Amino acid sequence: MRELFETDGIRGRANVHPMSLEVAMKLGQALAIYFAEGDIPPRIVIGKDPRRSSYIFEFAVAAGACAMGASTFQLGPLPTPATAFLTVSMRAQVGVMISASHNPYSDNGIKIFGGDGYKLPDRVEEEIELLMKDEERLAQRPTGSRIGRAYRIEDAAGRYIAFAKDTFPANLTLRGLKIVLDCANGAAYRVGPAVFEELGATVVELGVFPDGTNINRRVGALHPNGVARIVKREKAHLGIALDGDADRVILVDEHGVVADGDAIMALVAKDMISKGELNNNTLVSTIMSNMGLEKELAKAGGRLLRTQVGDRYVLEAMQKGGYNLGGEQSGHLIFSDHTTTGDGLIAALQVLRCMLTTGEPLSVLAAGMERYPQAARKVLVTRKTPLEQVPAMTAAIAAADARLGDDGRTVVRYSGTEMVLRLMVEAREESLVEEVLDELEAAAVASLA
Repeated sequence: MRELFETDGIRGRANVHPMSLEVAMKLGQALAIYFAEGDIPPRIVIGKDPRRSSYIFEFAVAAGACAMGASTFQLGPLPTPATAFLTVSMRAQVGVMISASHNPYSDNGIKIFGGDGYKLPDRVEEEIELLMKDEERLAQRPTGSRIGRAYRIEDAAGRYIAFAKDTFPANLTLRGLKIVLDCANGAAYRVGPAVFEELGATVVELGVFPDGTNINRRVGALHPNGVARIVKREKAHLGIALDGDADRVILVDEHGVVADGDAIMALVAKDMISKGELNNNTLVSTIMSNMGLEKELAKAGGRLLRTQVGDRYVLEAMQKGGYNLGGEQSGHLIFSDHTTTGDGLIAALQVLRCMLTTGEPLSVLAAGMERYPQAARKVLVTRKTPLEQVPAMTAAIAAADARLGDDGRTVVRYSGTEMVLRLMVEAREESLVEEVLDELEAAAVASLA
């Protein structure tokens, strides 16, 4: 049973368990042990976002790993997908990203990638946790010349910039386009502007002055209205809002209208279907994606395969089925022909490719999807009894599904990190959404609160 790892690594308030110096150091030790190949210690790549506490955990993981004989390669502030890419490029056995993504600066987190650039499966995380608790094994440390060494990779940013640009067609240029780019005062503050400028665009930069405490603060993917305002003022062709570690993106069209992950997936999937590039004409997304996305894909001859919430589960389904496009409504978009994880910069480049090859602006490309009214609530619960064992809830869910029919749906699930039952309802009519939510909430409060 995992106690430290959640659905996306370890995360919490910085300097408070589990995001503590001690945990990070033990994690470094455990990674060095787990990924050793016989007597050969592993090579470990370490990236980070620019929040203040990232320095603590970067050095703590490195110290723990080197204490067990591993070599560490510190990249400095870079996006999460850059760490995944460089893990593969440098033939490392494991990659570590220090970031709490879209969370405020007071939080931090640790994500881990295998040598193939993919996030670790649950089973491996469980085994690493067990190693972290094995004090006897952690005490068996090498001495003398067998102690590991730490290196800093000075040209890491340039390597990733070149990689990101290579995912954009060589016969296309961004010359003549004005782009507003908001890097959320996060990990892409240097590489983001460089990618688009080197491809020819004029870039209006926002959120590129991190001070360790301003990451995600009223900027980035969680606050795209700021980008929308600047897009209209600058008469730009596109607005791009990244989150703190640049693994998600929200776009803004030339009129200042926001396009979320669902809208982006719809337009890119349709373009790929038309070119015969979408494997099995299938897009993978989560149970939270809007029904409008499903309907829009069906009209284009495609289908939507849903997974539980979390980009790691999207990716697992993509790998299992051989699909090459997936993502989440939040803006995590995975183009597996190019990368092993969500990448906001590469996703934006793929949309720009669609714009240039079709000659249409984002407002036209993103206009097709009819968005169903969707609302969510959460109910504090005292226990997480399996829903199938709660007759009142199973009856309420069945009644709601029958009432909504084919033009609506419900999602009822426990939070993975809180004592909360999450309720989501979608339907063609907003009034019906609220009525069904009221009924589900009443049943949840009566039976679980």
